[in-house]
Amino acid sequence: MFKQISHEQAQKLIEGKNVIIADVRDRDSYNEGHITKAIYLSMPALQEFCEMTDKSRPILVYCNHGISSRSVAQHLIDQGFSEVYSLLGGFETWKEHHPTQDQSTSGSSSD
Repeated sequence: MFKQISHEQAQKLIEGKNVIIADVRDRDSYNEGHITKAIYLSMPALQEFCEMTDKSRPILVYCNHGISSRSVAQHLIDQGFSEVYSLLGGFETWKEHHPTQDQSTSGSSSD
């Protein structure tokens, strides 16, 4: 079973582990802003991601509001990933409390 975690817990997870951060929103939303070091994970690419990724690495999945990411997180568990987290409140909650990154800043954080 995946775990739903708060933005504070997610921050600690990101700081403490070699976590994969997967943004499952649409490409435009990802380009406008995302959690630093997050990868864009489209639904068509999900199966290849499952086949190519180390299933022992922790994964944090998020969407806009924390709803769609739950089904993706469950799918990852079903595919054999051992440590999967879904961000409560999604990116909308994250960006209220943490810096984000967008494609135009390429690596630097912005408010």
